[in-house]
Amino acid sequence: MLQMIVLGIICGLLLGFVLQRGRFCVVGAYRDLILAKDGRMFLATFVVIAIQSIGVYALNDTGVIQFGNDGFPWLGTIVGGFIFGIGMVLAGGCATGTWYRAGEGMIGSWVALFGYMLGAAMTKYGVWKVAGDNLLSYRTNDTYIHETLNVSPWVFVIIVTLLVGILVIRELRKPKLPIFKMKPKKTGLAHILFEKRWHPFVTALLVGLIAIMAWPLSAMTGRMFGLGITAPSANILTFLITGDNALIDWGTFLVVGIFLGSFIAAKGSGEFRWRLPDMKTLRNNAIGGVTMGFGASVAGGCTIGNGLVNSALFAWQGWIAIVFFLLGTWVATYFTIIRKQKQAAAASKAA
Repeated sequence: MLQMIVLGIICGLLLGFVLQRGRFCVVGAYRDLILAKDGRMFLATFVVIAIQSIGVYALNDTGVIQFGNDGFPWLGTIVGGFIFGIGMVLAGGCATGTWYRAGEGMIGSWVALFGYMLGAAMTKYGVWKVAGDNLLSYRTNDTYIHETLNVSPWVFVIIVTLLVGILVIRELRKPKLPIFKMKPKKTGLAHILFEKRWHPFVTALLVGLIAIMAWPLSAMTGRMFGLGITAPSANILTFLITGDNALIDWGTFLVVGIFLGSFIAAKGSGEFRWRLPDMKTLRNNAIGGVTMGFGASVAGGCTIGNGLVNSALFAWQGWIAIVFFLLGTWVATYFTIIRKQKQAAAASKAA
């Protein structure tokens, strides 16, 4: 148990710290594509995928870790992915984003996080379990894309890594707009860790390395998977209610570590403060959190478990989930932001 606690907390601390300092949130990456026409953060998510794919397949080939083969729950992934995308927008952050923003003192994220845990627990263990299990029962035999095409996974590792590398180089060569910088108050390592603005690609590199490290650390405790947020979140709430120790594993300490790591980063950078949004935002946070919990459970993972981990394994589930995460995010963004902007613009013209 001690090993499980220590290894899970350490990995979570590192991840939470990096996520908070790098402002790495997947919903922002998806939303910026349609709102700001900015693809840097979206590309950063693929940097994580490319780096992680190299590491995990190297670990798999050397026998350090082993991948499961449970088929592709296609219906659950499609339905759950779309619902999760909608929930992210309402909640104001993805599953991981709610954990690290709660560590910054954002009350809305606390509300979204509780809703997320509740929705996931209800789907995995409660009144929505029948519906969730039914959607997840529709499966194909093949789990991985390379399995279906009967090729080596390294073909996809190389292709994705080269494509991402080309796009990163292209992005870095674009002319940079001048950014106002305040005079540093810290020096040396403290300045880099707590004050300096982190580039999205640097953050993505660090997240990718932590995602690789998560596999052997988790495997050492008997859990054969990498980063995961949904099941551990559901398990924490269910454990608090039932006291069932079987629900506690490496993943539960991972998510606790994310919260602690974010808190440390926010305190060190002076960004921690309690912030209470208006009641409408809190309502949306609560609804979005529950929606995310249901969607992620039905999809078999959130933007971390599916969008970064299963995608790095080139599992069908991961890549199809990304498509429907995007669609759900864009639909919700249109109705909550874009349509209101168009209506306001039309009203302004009419006046």
